[in-house]
Amino acid sequence: MKKLLLFLACLPGFGSAFTQQLVRYDLTVTDTVVNYTGKAKMAIAINGQLPAPTLHFIEGDTAEIHVHNKMHHETSIHWHGLILPNEQDGVPYLTTTPVKGMSTHIFRFPIVQSGTYWYHSHTMLQEQLGMYGAFIISKRETDPMQEYTMLLSDWSNENPNQIERSLHNATDWYAIKKGAAQSYWEAGKAHHLGTKFGNEFKRMMAMDVSDVYYERVLLNGLPAQAAAFAAGEQVRLRIINGSASTYFWLKFSGGKMSVVANDGADVVPVEVDRLIVGVSETYDVVVTIPGAGKYEFLATSEDRTQSASLWLGEDKEVPAGAMPRLKYFEGMKMMNDMMTVGGKMEDMGMNMSLQQMDMNTVMYPEIVDSSEPTVTLNYSMLKSPVETTLPDVPTRELKFELTGNMNRYVWSIDNKTVSETDKILIRKGENVRIVIYNNSMMRHPMHLHGHFFRTLNGQGTYSPMKTVLDILPMETDTIEFHASEEYGDWYFHCHILYHMMSGMGRIFSYEGSPANPELGNPKKALRKVYHDDRRFYSGAEISLESSGSDGEVWVANTRWSLQTEWRLGFNQTTGQESESHIGRYIGRNQFFMPYAGWDVRSRSVEGDEKNIFGIRNTKDNRSVICFGLEYTLPWFVKTDLRVDHTGNVRIQFAREDIPVSSRVRLWGVWNTDMEYSVGAKYIITKYWSLSTHYDSDMKWGGGLSLTY
Repeated sequence: MKKLLLFLACLPGFGSAFTQQLVRYDLTVTDTVVNYTGKAKMAIAINGQLPAPTLHFIEGDTAEIHVHNKMHHETSIHWHGLILPNEQDGVPYLTTTPVKGMSTHIFRFPIVQSGTYWYHSHTMLQEQLGMYGAFIISKRETDPMQEYTMLLSDWSNENPNQIERSLHNATDWYAIKKGAAQSYWEAGKAHHLGTKFGNEFKRMMAMDVSDVYYERVLLNGLPAQAAAFAAGEQVRLRIINGSASTYFWLKFSGGKMSVVANDGADVVPVEVDRLIVGVSETYDVVVTIPGAGKYEFLATSEDRTQSASLWLGEDKEVPAGAMPRLKYFEGMKMMNDMMTVGGKMEDMGMNMSLQQMDMNTVMYPEIVDSSEPTVTLNYSMLKSPVETTLPDVPTRELKFELTGNMNRYVWSIDNKTVSETDKILIRKGENVRIVIYNNSMMRHPMHLHGHFFRTLNGQGTYSPMKTVLDILPMETDTIEFHASEEYGDWYFHCHILYHMMSGMGRIFSYEGSPANPELGNPKKALRKVYHDDRRFYSGAEISLESSGSDGEVWVANTRWSLQTEWRLGFNQTTGQESESHIGRYIGRNQFFMPYAGWDVRSRSVEGDEKNIFGIRNTKDNRSVICFGLEYTLPWFVKTDLRVDHTGNVRIQFAREDIPVSSRVRLWGVWNTDMEYSVGAKYIITKYWSLSTHYDSDMKWGGGLSLTY
């Protein structure tokens, strides 16, 4: 720790010695009920507040924080961006024991830095339920400037467990709620029907910049707040993005913003018109109240569906102006140009790294349609006020490829989740350089626990220090850090909550680390860490129509799927049939799945039928074990080749979701047993649709369908 402090002492915003000031906080964690949108919802509050109370310290203090868990389930708190002993880091079962229900845990660590930070639960999806708060550390020298802390977050009325399950089942409901569905109808109206067909040919889901629909975005727990400052006064805004998955565009109706710090570390001031703050990032910006009036500091979600406002000043309101809707099909066209049919993306190279060419820029009407120059912050503009060169010691270089699968919502590094890899061993005293290429369609804010890293952005020895790097699709970025800690396991992960829980991360582990007394049995504890991305998610499509019932239920995780489908008629002529399969997804995009299963059918018919191969068809009376290969062709046509234990072969083609309009969907199935079905549904709610279909055996039917 002493060597670390000596290294940090040369960086802006960091102290190199302790005082004896002990600052204690008591945090009581409870379940609560909130109502942001006319709908009551369970949340998690700390000291009865949502978000949690702001903790204030001065560099050199010693923090002692008593966490009293009054819930009946465990929780945890991670101190995001802080340099502290490993066992105080707060990741349950990895660094710190979880805070069990109806118990108290005491955190105690020195404050060795200053800046804008935050804290949040690292247990399952509790962060989405409101368990987060600001952690502000002031420098020893007093700053006469006024300041205001803005903690941004996102809020859904839906249970986050249902959000997570829905994401893994590729629901289109959130796009419908946003008005961002990209159907053939919308594509035709936008003169981008060819773009839509090209998108589906390359097996890409409809484009979005955010996966979840949120009813509200909040600023310090409210949609809007006001702070009275005098005309001409300068204000330092400490901005924290404490959301689960929302990026925020920031702009100020009173003029330019001066960015003075990022992730707690000072930067040379740079004036911009707007900036985007990634999930879990923090920025300090200085604004000047230009005159009489209340000037809007506007935070707008990246998908442009929600915003929150801070009104600064007095008298008449001066709005910043709402941001226009995104041009999704322009963005989709650019993605098509960058994506191969095999599902890989073109690397833009280092010249287009560090947010210098946002691949979504073509979607922004305010840039495309505006003649006024707009200065948008990117990482290459950040510069440390002091040299940040790492010690002259051996450097280990690692290369990470960020990989993902939107169809099944699997997120990984090098196509492996945390539980599928070993810890990455590093040695105390060495430098670690990481070259990261984002080969996915989403941006990923990668966060390193317990260390600051240099972002190699062209500023040479003045490269900025950060703890989170937002990496855009097709970008290659390089970061490096000094392995300055004494021991322990340190998490490196995407900070979009649902990406992290899916497995996008790695664990850095110092060689020769002693056993962590916090964790008990280390193997058992690590299994609990790995459990997050091994979980199974359920789903179902069930219809009840006038001709009978068709349906499918499944449970699946990152690699495995267990699925059962059925067709049940009302009499023996229409009959009953059921197929069940267990399979394993192969490859980064998981287009390919070998499986084994069983097929049972019973139907009364007269005479024999033959399949397309001229062999007697057993589709009306069958009880067989089967083995097959399922492959997703372009345009999302699911091809299924199988053989049963009697030697009969069947080939089937199916397209499950054909988006005619945002709410009208078609589907169709045909196989070599001469079976076929075509159908349509009209989506009413997330779970219910009106449906109709024609089946070669069960004929016409209409009714309701449940999508779960």
